[in-house]
Amino acid sequence: MSEIVLVNLSGQDQPGITSSLMSILAEYDVRILDIGQAMIHDTLALGILLELPDKTQDSPVLKDLLFEAHQLDLRIQFTPISQPEYEQWVRNANQQRYVVTLVGRSVTADQIARIGRAITDNDLNIEDIVRLSGRSPLHDEDPNSRACIELTLRGRPHSVDSMKADFLDISDELGIDISFQEDNFYRRNRRLVVFDMDSTLIQQEVINELAAEAGVREKVTEVTEAAMRGEIDFTESLRQRVALLEGLPESVLQRVAHRLTLTEGAERLIATLQTLGYRTGVISGGFGYFGRYLQEQLGLDYVHANELEIVDGVLTGRVSGPVVDGERKAQLLQDIAAQEAVDLAQVIAVGDGANDLPMLRLAGLGIAFHAKPLVQKSARQAISTIGLDGVLYLMGMKDSENPH
Repeated sequence: MSEIVLVNLSGQDQPGITSSLMSILAEYDVRILDIGQAMIHDTLALGILLELPDKTQDSPVLKDLLFEAHQLDLRIQFTPISQPEYEQWVRNANQQRYVVTLVGRSVTADQIARIGRAITDNDLNIEDIVRLSGRSPLHDEDPNSRACIELTLRGRPHSVDSMKADFLDISDELGIDISFQEDNFYRRNRRLVVFDMDSTLIQQEVINELAAEAGVREKVTEVTEAAMRGEIDFTESLRQRVALLEGLPESVLQRVAHRLTLTEGAERLIATLQTLGYRTGVISGGFGYFGRYLQEQLGLDYVHANELEIVDGVLTGRVSGPVVDGERKAQLLQDIAAQEAVDLAQVIAVGDGANDLPMLRLAGLGIAFHAKPLVQKSARQAISTIGLDGVLYLMGMKDSENPH
């Protein structure tokens, strides 16, 4: 009967290790059942699961591996695996897989420990840990630094809702974003990304900027904040706010557009998405004039927003056409996906307000970005600690893979 052996090697990395070890195994016709390697600071950890055929029972294959490891200055350990253990391991391959992504300015042992306990308490097992962010300098004073670790899990959680609630508590207490996703076919196969505009793609709420020009900023800000908290119906809040802009000259729009600032990471995110062939767009409860301004700046494929009514070069205090509220956003998302022949599971939607929730829930990956607490709790995923390019981490992309 064949024998199954797990071989673990560790030590300083150097060229030729894999070739040397595989040459020995090939000489004895050893079957490789599994193999995995990790590198941390030039230190190698290599695991090989072997099936030794009957004819090798009395052969020196393991002695040859031991000798070669000594020559390469590697530590080596042999662990016999019983056939029932191996068969159980194979059966476990059919267990559901999940991905937990930790995103922040830095990642600490305390954060990982708390998240690890929540994972264990839900009867899940960590199968793999990968750093997605780039290597950090020892003294990193960059205020826009990023850190991300991705954990792959197997098993079936006792309660997905309960675990997400635990993650949200940890996030609030320790200042880390925690994404929990099913690891399925669509996760690395998104094709369309749409953004809210105000306080998401740009830092400002445009209507507040227009209100400042009209001298009614305080009044408009009060209504805007209530709408973002979900306390006022969006359509009614929009009507109230736009009415306060009556008489504002059209020329003000250009002046406001020129002082808009993109959110941290927005340019990098969109440039990366476009390089990879993604379609991008804005679906906003803001105003089309500013959406088209950003479209020209960033090369967006779609812009859908409210249109300010202008007569004789002056704002009338009304919008023309259908109001882009929460339900309209969801419908526009479906329309764009259908036009692009993209499954909704392949869509990413990013927004910050209560009126974004319908499209966030509809998209395969809906992300609340620096959102109010109500929106964070209602959305499936949230980013609150870093810039908009943190979306790339939730897509499973490494900094080392990113051309931008």
